[in-house]
Amino acid sequence: MSEMTALTRKLIQTQADTISKQVEHFNKTEVKCLIRHYKQLLGQPAVPGRAAHGLDRGTFRCMLHNIFRMTDDMIMDGVFKTFDKDNDGYVSMKEWVEGLSVFLRGTLDEKIKYCFHVYDFNGDSYISREEMFRMLKNSLITQPTEEEPDEGIKDLVEITLKMMDRDHDGRLSFADFEKAVREENLLLEAFGNCLPDATSIETFEQHVFQEQLEQ
Repeated sequence: MSEMTALTRKLIQTQADTISKQVEHFNKTEVKCLIRHYKQLLGQPAVPGRAAHGLDRGTFRCMLHNIFRMTDDMIMDGVFKTFDKDNDGYVSMKEWVEGLSVFLRGTLDEKIKYCFHVYDFNGDSYISREEMFRMLKNSLITQPTEEEPDEGIKDLVEITLKMMDRDHDGRLSFADFEKAVREENLLLEAFGNCLPDATSIETFEQHVFQEQLEQ
């Protein structure tokens, strides 16, 4: 068993050496800890002897909910899609570390690109009226006394477009979104919380980096 453990450690070290050269914001030791945590989330393969492809949508969403307190199904699906860069339905080890580098420690430039991709659900490089409506409807808690809550959300979509749609084509391009966010940073998560708060980040990093190093 100790030989297997040593072999596993050697493998993780090799993977960390490779990935740390390709990813910003994490040092080699932190990448090693993230790989170990990834393997814990992955668990045992469903079929013995067959390695799992990566974190599936369900496992990834549980992680977002349990660790980062995300509750919006639509936003969690958008975050999964943004992490899963090759669109194969799984978050690979490298996609996991790359995604977390922006998710936890990204620059404003990186976060603008990340949030836009989360909100662009159909991947057509625009945030449409329909996408805005669905996201805002999901994220806003409407009062049961409201007769036409959808009308209020439609009004909010129009107000948002008036504020952010610089070329007046009725949808948000990346250039529209970037310009609006640079002028007012609070618009970064205009359509739903898709980034972790400071408390969640601190808790996650302490658990993954500090506690794993002490083991």
